[in-house]
Amino acid sequence: MSTPTKPVKTSSRPVRALAILAVLLVGLMATALIQGATSVRLGLDLRGGTSVTLQPRASNDSNKITSEAIDQAVSIIRQRVNSLGVAESEVTAQGSGTNRQIVISVPGDSGRRVVDLVGQTAELRFRQVLAESSALGGAASDTATPASGVSAALNAKFAALDCSNPSSLQGTGADAPTDTIVACSRTGTSKYILAPAEVLGRQVSKASAGIDSQGASAWYVLLTFNGDGTKAFGALTSRVTSLPSPQNQVAIVLDGLVVSAPVINEAIPSGNAQITGSFSQVEAQDLANVLKYGALPLAFDRGEVQQVSPTLGSDQLRAGLLAGILGLGLVVLFSIFYYRALGFVTVGSLLIASALVYLLFLVLGEAIGFTLTLAGIAGAIVAIGITADSFIVFFERVRDEAREGRSLRSAVESGWARARHTIIVADMVSILAAVLLYFFAVGGVRGFAFTLGLTTIVDLLVVFIFTKPIVTIIARMNFFASGHPLSGFSAKSVGLKSATSQSNSTVEA
Repeated sequence: MSTPTKPVKTSSRPVRALAILAVLLVGLMATALIQGATSVRLGLDLRGGTSVTLQPRASNDSNKITSEAIDQAVSIIRQRVNSLGVAESEVTAQGSGTNRQIVISVPGDSGRRVVDLVGQTAELRFRQVLAESSALGGAASDTATPASGVSAALNAKFAALDCSNPSSLQGTGADAPTDTIVACSRTGTSKYILAPAEVLGRQVSKASAGIDSQGASAWYVLLTFNGDGTKAFGALTSRVTSLPSPQNQVAIVLDGLVVSAPVINEAIPSGNAQITGSFSQVEAQDLANVLKYGALPLAFDRGEVQQVSPTLGSDQLRAGLLAGILGLGLVVLFSIFYYRALGFVTVGSLLIASALVYLLFLVLGEAIGFTLTLAGIAGAIVAIGITADSFIVFFERVRDEAREGRSLRSAVESGWARARHTIIVADMVSILAAVLLYFFAVGGVRGFAFTLGLTTIVDLLVVFIFTKPIVTIIARMNFFASGHPLSGFSAKSVGLKSATSQSNSTVEA
């Protein structure tokens, strides 16, 4: 005589869970449509992109080329790239010792913009203007008015400076803060003699882009100085306000070029400053980005810039997708062979998970610049096994409960109560591993970690708001509850002896 089992009380509401899933799917589809996302963004190895080599050189006598300086430059450039989103860009140092080069690889059409952005030295200086002249070429240069208090050699250099020459507008950033220098405006329309720098970029604590909505809707960069910078900027602006033009101007110099040189009408002791200069939104945001992470310790000569062909990656993509399809196929075949009709729940769950992952790829591609690489595909393939494990744990728990004599509806609820803890712990281990990999790895490994973590989270969602509710619903159907041979819950599938065998065993006893 078997021991009666206690009924399991449950507040399971499968329809509500499925409604949440429907809202989630519709919400993601609507977001993708609003964003205009029609296809998944592919990484450098799958669709090609831009690769550039930067050759470091010392910006002045105080900044020597050392292994530590190159490592610092790689770290700053990588921060700038990462701030643009999860774009699967790679920043690496190649070579040995002080002969190393920095290689930047950026997928897609935005490669050249990113390469231009990260290669800036971002040497920011605030210098008093000593002399200013238009810079339209040789004639204008020859008639430049000498500045008082400046050496004859510097005046001659100022007169000879031709800002219409492209080489004068490259902005090397090789100027020393203590030097009096000559410089062109970044537009090439003006040239200046500038006093030694009194406020430096390292004294900037924050940088952000903004727009003047009350004026001409021009973009600017807002700077906030630290304590030393606030004092220095306050003293500089206080001293020049009473001077005649152009000595009452303060030039904002970035990488050796004058971005703007506003007239200072009053002292600015607040520690805030604006950089204006007819910026577009992208230019203002990029400038704020490079200033936010500090100046590079070295200047760079741009080496070979090449477009990366996606041909090899396309072949590997086909191989990777084939591996994924074969993996999915084997999981489906195993589920249907072993779990019979119950295996179709696995098929449905995998389809729902695939739809969620695809929609998330679309949305995240527009939202944070996520791009799919070969490493990311590998992470998604690994997640198939994690998802299959979740189904197996749940289904086997239900069979265990049915084997103990519970009805199917009761077995589903009690089996779920025991299985969900195991599923959560197993998935959390995978998510934790993905998080650690993402933050402590670089390059393609980060893509693998991001995709693995994302698909594992999707697995948890699908198990809770699709797999469990569907199993709850089918447990109420007579086909499954009666233990039909093809249901996956027959006496043989569960592991129970047939009624005839139990009767014969009693007679023989």
